[in-house]
Amino acid sequence: MLNDERQHVKSCCSASRESVEQLDKSVSAEKNKSITRQAITDRSEDMILIKGGSFLMGTHDQEGFPADGEGPVRQVIVDDFYIDQSTVTNREFLSFVNETNYITDAEKFGWSFVFEYLISETTASRVTQRVQQTPWWWVVEGADFKHPEGPDSSIDGRLDHPAIHISWNDAQAYCQWAGKRLPTEAEWEYAARGGLTQKKYPWGDELTPNGEHFCNIWQGTFPHENTQEDGYFGTAPAESFPRNGYGLYNMAGNVWEWCADWFTRHHKNERPLENPKGPQNGSTRVMRGGSYLCHHSYCNRYRVAARTSNTPDSSSGNLGFRCVKGLN
Repeated sequence: MLNDERQHVKSCCSASRESVEQLDKSVSAEKNKSITRQAITDRSEDMILIKGGSFLMGTHDQEGFPADGEGPVRQVIVDDFYIDQSTVTNREFLSFVNETNYITDAEKFGWSFVFEYLISETTASRVTQRVQQTPWWWVVEGADFKHPEGPDSSIDGRLDHPAIHISWNDAQAYCQWAGKRLPTEAEWEYAARGGLTQKKYPWGDELTPNGEHFCNIWQGTFPHENTQEDGYFGTAPAESFPRNGYGLYNMAGNVWEWCADWFTRHHKNERPLENPKGPQNGSTRVMRGGSYLCHHSYCNRYRVAARTSNTPDSSSGNLGFRCVKGLN
């Protein structure tokens, strides 16, 4: 597909609640009153200290999506910060829910988006809605982080996998409980690059160096055939594949990761930018990293500079997060 054509392709990896008609909009306005304490405990033991510095953010990669605001390449400075080695796991998110009785957005709405080929025949027979532009995303009633593929599924045996069906609101609530926060988009990209300069992936420019898979993405023909050459059809454990240069797992593929910033395609021009935090308002929040559904033929957003966004109340079976924390 030519670059100018690709600019207009909708991400296969992102489904929004706004894309499904006749939703009960009032449910998203419900306040979750179950969290009564802030920063209950400091869960920083397994975080990695990232020494701040200057880096070149963004890309002019011909494989990229200029319409996503991947460019221009710009000099950015970030301060020191701590970051989770991996995305928040089912085990960790379950501890949060058990302690606070938190109710996720997927549970409030009563449904979430699930990739069609992960759904059982029983659940599939009850599905009545899908996303028109990306029909592999099915609206599954009863899908949430505890039931990733619907009510007849569970996270048993997957406690070390990323927590999914997590909205931006849910991620914020977890961060509040854990004494952490979501990364800014600049912090996320700085960490994902692992000390490398303008490389395509967290490990370099070659997708499979010496034939080795470094991330969990789609192989085969999307969306009908996944040869699973990387070993996985859906999510992989949060600590899978080689770490990047900063010791971080899965900064490409596996699950999309929420960032703190509101999304914009237009970036400030001052040089250098110091600890940018994005626009002051917006309608969607930044997502980075790509997921197990990304494929070079359609949505190669597993590149370090790739980006997309979604509404803060949206959730899907390939959307999670990791946390950061400042030094002060």
